[in-house]
Amino acid sequence: MNMIYNSPHFCVVEFTDYGGADTHASGGFEIMDKSMRREIFLGGEEAERFREQVAELIDSEPSHEDVDAFLHRYSALMTQPLTLH
Repeated sequence: MNMIYNSPHFCVVEFTDYGGADTHASGGFEIMDKSMRREIFLGGEEAERFREQVAELIDSEPSHEDVDAFLHRYSALMTQPLTLH
């Protein structure tokens, strides 16, 4: 588990040990919207697509606002409430 992004609005955690390399080569990602207090987990093909889109975004040298805007696209899919353990 590795936190790869953290802003006042979003947090993204990468799980590199999610599944086997042959089935989930990209591992998994948990994206948390702090203001909505919701999260989503992306695994498999969704994680691979997310990794590719993030790589393209990073190539454009984005600001924090650009990254937050990118992550906000996932907010509508977030149904899992955030809880503290």
